[in-house]
Amino acid sequence: QLQASGGGLVQPGGSLRLSCAASGSIFSINAMGWYRQAPGKERELVASITSGGSPNYADSIKGRFTISRDNAKNTVYLQMNSLKPDDTAVYYCNAAVIARDYYSGRYHLTERDSWGQGTLVTVSS
Repeated sequence: QLQASGGGLVQPGGSLRLSCAASGSIFSINAMGWYRQAPGKERELVASITSGGSPNYADSIKGRFTISRDNAKNTVYLQMNSLKPDDTAVYYCNAAVIARDYYSGRYHLTERDSWGQGTLVTVSS
């Protein structure tokens, strides 16, 4: 389960920080990322980060957004600076979670593609 937070209304040029925490029977988490979906548009990748901390960014946000993660807290962050009206969207976090479940007398590891519920970011004056 992923729980995202931090969205809101901000003026152009302002900043917001999104957080997304994973919970449940987690063994480990591979890549984590943030996607966004603006009204009338398809969902797009904003940024992703590997378990080792290597980031990847969409061209539209390079130099303005920074993705990071805290593996001890199973949490991914998105620091968004110099926000523009075009950044207005619902932001979704995503994680490749390796779940550890016990059944049939032993532990099983299963990779699950997990999504948060979405948090709305509105950039407007």
